Amino acid sequence: MDYWLVALALIGSFSPILEVRWGIPVAIVAGLNPIAAYFLCVLANIAAIPVIFFFLDYVHHRFMHHGSYQWAFDKFMERTRHKAHPYVEKYGPWGLLFFVLIPVPGTGSYAGALAAWFFDLSRWKSYAVLITGRFIEGAFVLAITVGGFKAFGIL
Repeated sequence: MDYWLVALALIGSFSPILEVRWGIPVAIVAGLNPIAAYFLCVLANIAAIPVIFFFLDYVHHRFMHHGSYQWAFDKFMERTRHKAHPYVEKYGPWGLLFFVLIPVPGTGSYAGALAAWFFDLSRWKSYAVLITGRFIEGAFVLAITVGGFKAFGIL
């Protein structure tokens, strides 16, 4: 087993760009059991959720007076709001769940937490929805990865 690849998969799962869509396949390629890869990568991604909320609640406002931060945050916020609005506005927490369980870029833990914060959803409902969405998306990614690896003879 390549431990450095497993560590890279966990770091990637925690990151805002790669998340579990990248972490699970890398952990499996590193030699980790697919179920262990699923749980480790999903839990690494879930670990980012309280960090995101802490940043938004206590740190974010201190950076807003910096032009480059404000520009980047506004751009990311507008993209997230545009993607999440139809789901969250109409269905509330259930819409947020649907938004975060789709395994495509821009709909993971970071975007989901940002949308929950922006739309002022209940924090505990948001945690429950985001965690549930991470486990469901992780299951999708695991199934696609294992199926694809078996089809190509990698597993």
